[in-house]
Amino acid sequence: MLHSKEFVSKLGIDKLFRQSFKTNDSALFRYHTDKENLLQMIYMIIAGYFEDDSSDELTNDPVFKAVLNKDTLASQPTISRFHNRMDEDSLNQFLSINQILRKKVYSIQMPEAIILDLDSTLLNAYGKQEGRAFNFHYQSNGYHPLVCYDEITKNNKVDYAVVYGEFMYQAGPRPYERRVVCKVEKPEKPENQMTYMYTFIVTNMESSPEYLIKFYCKRGLMENFIKESKTGFDFASVSSHTRVVNANRLQIHALAYNIFNWFRRLALSANMRKQRIDTVRLKLLKIAAKVIRSARYITFKLCSSCPYKDEFYKTLSNISNLCIQFE
Repeated sequence: MLHSKEFVSKLGIDKLFRQSFKTNDSALFRYHTDKENLLQMIYMIIAGYFEDDSSDELTNDPVFKAVLNKDTLASQPTISRFHNRMDEDSLNQFLSINQILRKKVYSIQMPEAIILDLDSTLLNAYGKQEGRAFNFHYQSNGYHPLVCYDEITKNNKVDYAVVYGEFMYQAGPRPYERRVVCKVEKPEKPENQMTYMYTFIVTNMESSPEYLIKFYCKRGLMENFIKESKTGFDFASVSSHTRVVNANRLQIHALAYNIFNWFRRLALSANMRKQRIDTVRLKLLKIAAKVIRSARYITFKLCSSCPYKDEFYKTLSNISNLCIQFE
């Protein structure tokens, strides 16, 4: 979790929450502010603690107390009340926060091209949540949101023989011919492999065969993104009765997913950037450390035989070297 804290501070996410997020709260004073509660939920979700009840178990956790700079964490009733007072204004604030953070991330690393994948999925509802409905395709009750993921593309060097091409083809009963783009590739391994792999795609797009092949193959990652969102970040955490509260809960989990995805893209060591959240949690975020308290500092010491010690320090170095041009 220390990496998440460093990344959040580097991008100014904590300051952005303080400036741009506030619920319509009638209370004149709260010990745990909206900004602190939102940050706590972001860190909890990234660490794999999805339920409000988890905050009770983490109240005196030394790592969470350190990253939040608090003596104790907000308890389950406080977190639940925080969720329940969010409304349509909160949804608009989350939209603005994501837009600002996206500009910051792109100021660090501008993508050469972006592919937007849109698809729907089912968030199961097991109670009488407002707005739930039966979905015939999934044969289940719940919410049916439309999700959008951006895929950053780069011109990577190919390490094996590959040739792109195209031709026109007309099936027997069809009234006209269609454009077909293709890819023929020889795998790098195993060595002396004599069998070639073929990919054919029928399309009406006008781009080059190489671009179209990569474009369509990228679209195949959509289901993996949805799976990671639902299992790794619990997008289906829609346990509140009110629809607008569930919508805000989803936005918090989506914001945690975005922050981690930007962290993975910009800060993780190169050999870990293709790994999913469950693997990163196991290897980097939730590992044993010795806590040493002094009069002025709290020091976390890794085990000398930590198997991912190099990746740990490389990630910290990558965070410190980030150069943000948008403020």
